[in-house]
Amino acid sequence: MRLGIDSGGTFTDFVVLADDGTLTSFKLRSNPANPAAVILAGIARVKAEFRPKQADVVHGSTVATNALLERKGAKTAFVTTRGFEDLVAIGRQNRPELYNLTPQIPRPLVPRELCFGADERMLFDGSAERPLLPGDLRKRIAASGAESIAICLLHSCQNDAHERRLLEELQGLGYLCASCDVSPEFREFERASTTIINAYVGPLMDRYLAQLERDCPWPVAVMQSNGGLLRAAEARSHAVRTILSGPAGGIVGAVEIAVKAGFKQALTFDMGGTSTDVALAGTRPRLTTEARVDTFPVRVPMLDIHTVGAGGGSIAWVDPGGSLQVGPQSAGAVPGPACYGTGEAATVTDAHVVLGRIAPEQLVGGEMRLDTTRAEAAVARIGQQLGLDMVATAAAIVRVANSNMERAIRAVSVERGEDPREFPLIAFGGGGGLHACEIAEELGVRTVIVPKLAGALSALGMLLADRVRDYSAGVLGTTNFEPAYKALERQARKDMRGAVLERSADLRYAGQSYELNVVSGGDFHAEHQRVYGYSDPARPTEVVTLRLRACLPVERPSLAVKREKPTESILRRLHVGSSWRKVRTGPRTAFVGSGQKGPALILDYGSTTLVPAGWVIRFDKAGSLILSR
Repeated sequence: MRLGIDSGGTFTDFVVLADDGTLTSFKLRSNPANPAAVILAGIARVKAEFRPKQADVVHGSTVATNALLERKGAKTAFVTTRGFEDLVAIGRQNRPELYNLTPQIPRPLVPRELCFGADERMLFDGSAERPLLPGDLRKRIAASGAESIAICLLHSCQNDAHERRLLEELQGLGYLCASCDVSPEFREFERASTTIINAYVGPLMDRYLAQLERDCPWPVAVMQSNGGLLRAAEARSHAVRTILSGPAGGIVGAVEIAVKAGFKQALTFDMGGTSTDVALAGTRPRLTTEARVDTFPVRVPMLDIHTVGAGGGSIAWVDPGGSLQVGPQSAGAVPGPACYGTGEAATVTDAHVVLGRIAPEQLVGGEMRLDTTRAEAAVARIGQQLGLDMVATAAAIVRVANSNMERAIRAVSVERGEDPREFPLIAFGGGGGLHACEIAEELGVRTVIVPKLAGALSALGMLLADRVRDYSAGVLGTTNFEPAYKALERQARKDMRGAVLERSADLRYAGQSYELNVVSGGDFHAEHQRVYGYSDPARPTEVVTLRLRACLPVERPSLAVKREKPTESILRRLHVGSSWRKVRTGPRTAFVGSGQKGPALILDYGSTTLVPAGWVIRFDKAGSLILSR
């Protein structure tokens, strides 16, 4: 048996893959203060209901993400080459808001008083101009009270001898990590930022995963941001690789669903309780090494995901100019939307309740009854500020949320030269199906796919993910790459015996500032032409970073579903378009048959799909809803 767990901001999803290939899912309300308690409760439920002799657990964690976004990480010290202590504060000196006369400078994770200079100097070619003299560095760091230490010396990607020695010198002072282990790549600021984030969230992940390993009766693996699995013991020292752990599982699951439906590429749309994650993926998820999380660059391979603060729990509010806004603030799991019975703020979920799209007994298969009166009161309060009635306010909240999510999809498609009309939109997460068709109409997308386990696709994706490790080596200025590749391969075979190894490299034209990743044997000029619209085969190129991916494939479930007996639908009054009307409502089995048309409301455990008029409903072999305009 295998168990996939996605710890989200509002709900924690569990998907159980039994020995006979059947899939079962359930949800528990998340506990931000103690996420491990919810996970262990779910594991106990699986143990009691299924009684497995042995199971493997794959977990997508938000611990590192939340600690970074909420600035609740460990007190971290930063050690760099003497004279470069201001590296963190200076950064790239970019101005993200070019015309803002009063910009807010992001607060660095490490304050200036916790930045320490080591007496050493490594040159760009890896030669030591000045040997390392630790001096009183250990004493000064110990006196600072830092719980965690990030080491990033100048040009250590060319020669890591000084960083290795500092790791030995500072042993016992707390959680230690060095850039030569975390991100041994060119560009000192990005390398330093990545190492600092690893140190900042590392102690929390270390304690969290230690608790899971101690209390879970089965082995635990962790989903990485690159779409692969990592053993919990490895994740404890490479916490930065789990920053987009949950969303990565969703992308892996969505790619599998797209392939099963016969598509070679798709737009993915994951709307959860706190945020919406979108991506453009082919038959393999797209990777990037230039990701940013909350303004901080993260220089490790990650799935190319764009996130916006728009989810079912996003709070509606009126700005000083009298305009309606939705998010990015979220009601989360606690107190949650007003309809949960504990919150006060109006959210996107409350708007759907007012519009009749979510019934009181509908959420989580009826396990969680909603407070309709409380939702109506919360939405009405926003309406009073806008001068609108309750229903008009609820419809406006949904339209604003749709607009926010539509912009996110345009960011990963139109802004990158891709036409969204050429892709199907795969909608999942608890709220994805409620918004997907309306957003698709705005984008000109003609096909929407809603997977059978849409509400828990991220957890399912974790069961489809291979075990993966990424390795890299900075080689700028060198021409003989084979020794570096061989060293990476030796380390990969040591870490993952029997893994399939794939070489690639970051290349650029000489004089360029940024690179393109090309697999071994690939054509850099053709890739440059595809991405930028031009190439110059006569111009010399240079290699900046060598990369190696080690992969141990897992056995994937077929996802094929048995034919189920058709059931009856009912008529339910809900607000669709601009008016109230009676709409056919029921589970998927109520819409089996060729060419059934919207409007319809299709109810699943953990998710709901709204099919407007003008859309046709069919199913594929994996049980996914294929909605065509």
